[in-house]
Amino acid sequence: MELEPKDFEQEFTTMWSFPDRGTWATHSGSDWRGNWSPYVPRNLILKYSKPGDVVLDCFIGGGTTAVEAKLLARNCIGVDINPKAIELAKQKVKFKVDSHDREPVLMVEDARNLHFVKDNSVDLVCSHPPYADAIKYSKAIPGDLSRLPVKSFLEEMRQVAVENYRVLKPGRYCAVLIGDKREKRRVVPLGMMVMRVYLRAGFVLKEIIIKAQHNCRMDSKWVKKAKELNFLLLGHEYLPVFEKPAGKGDE
Repeated sequence: MELEPKDFEQEFTTMWSFPDRGTWATHSGSDWRGNWSPYVPRNLILKYSKPGDVVLDCFIGGGTTAVEAKLLARNCIGVDINPKAIELAKQKVKFKVDSHDREPVLMVEDARNLHFVKDNSVDLVCSHPPYADAIKYSKAIPGDLSRLPVKSFLEEMRQVAVENYRVLKPGRYCAVLIGDKREKRRVVPLGMMVMRVYLRAGFVLKEIIIKAQHNCRMDSKWVKKAKELNFLLLGHEYLPVFEKPAGKGDE
């Protein structure tokens, strides 16, 4: 099993594009719908943390972040409200890395209440929340944000942002991959709305990365529909990187 991507180079601009989704280690794009390319957390972890740091993903989904954190010798806390996600993530991290013995901590918990994580204890938050109800990940799990329409989703994401701010160390970073959605042929700027939520929680904005969306539905059916109804297929996502400001006396 290959434990790292071939010919990998870190990104150095705010435009990220990964046509080859990435299948090293236990990564797969088919076992959890909508999971992000492992190139995303790999770049974030390498740029904004160091070996031994604590990386938190409170929407762990199929475990992509946990796999990358383990490969890169970071301590990972992975949270998801969906037990099926945690079950899958635990299977994904069942491989050995000879250089260290760091194992991700994966648990069924609510991103809005990280009561088990101490204040100012996390070095990097990186997560890929649902895009409101664009993809529903469960039928009836209480607190599943993927079942909420946009207005309710944003209200709940405010508490997620507050918790992310609380647990993150001052001067460290929080990255959130979020895309827009379309309702009745009109764009809902969900990405910008979520950015505002995090800024209101106290974060400041370090970067806005634009990620090309390669797995969007570009087949002939959707192309034809877009032409007939005069709309563009969404081909990008936002990856804002927020910073928790360091106060006086903070390192």
